[in-house]
Amino acid sequence: MIQKLKAILFIIISIYIFTGCASKEDQEYNKPAIYWYNKMIKQISTYQLDQADDTYISLESEHRNSPLLPSAIMIIAYAHMQEDEYTMANYYFDEYLKRFSLKKNADYIRYLKIKTNFLAFKQQFRDQELLQNTLKESEKFLQEYKNSQYIYLVQTIKSRLLMTKAIFDKNIADLYSRLDKPKASDVYKEKVKQSWQDTKNIEKVKVPFYRAIFE
Repeated sequence: MIQKLKAILFIIISIYIFTGCASKEDQEYNKPAIYWYNKMIKQISTYQLDQADDTYISLESEHRNSPLLPSAIMIIAYAHMQEDEYTMANYYFDEYLKRFSLKKNADYIRYLKIKTNFLAFKQQFRDQELLQNTLKESEKFLQEYKNSQYIYLVQTIKSRLLMTKAIFDKNIADLYSRLDKPKASDVYKEKVKQSWQDTKNIEKVKVPFYRAIFE
């Protein structure tokens, strides 16, 4: 008798859990665009970016032509940018460029991508590929958007990256000199000149001792 009661109780609990979850899931499908938009904003405001990503996907998949999508994607991109999640921020900026960017605001989105990459480059002697790519994107921006209001900001970013590259190449040149490899050292000394002439006045990044031994 007790075993039967336990079995019945187990079935009742299972049915309750199943139907409860099902009804909750039903509530999270086929919602208006404004529902997903507001939910995403609320999640961002409470620093639930992973959940906000999922909510954006729901908004985008259920309402691909919603006028709320452009602002939604910019809001979530900014949110990731503020939280130093630069890869995700750039992903959303790329999506915006593909789907919503017009000629009148393309320079702004591309500037944001350059700025995001620049902010991601926090450790002076790492992410060299990111450094090179950002320099290329900066040069491309300066060529394509000569009348952009963001051109001076991009020029500043490019200058700082060139300083960083010059310091990096100078350290490699010094290393080759210590290893008695003058030809290799001269190659990197020439790279320093191509990036930045005066490396003496560049303030070096202060690296913690636990990182300095590896860089």
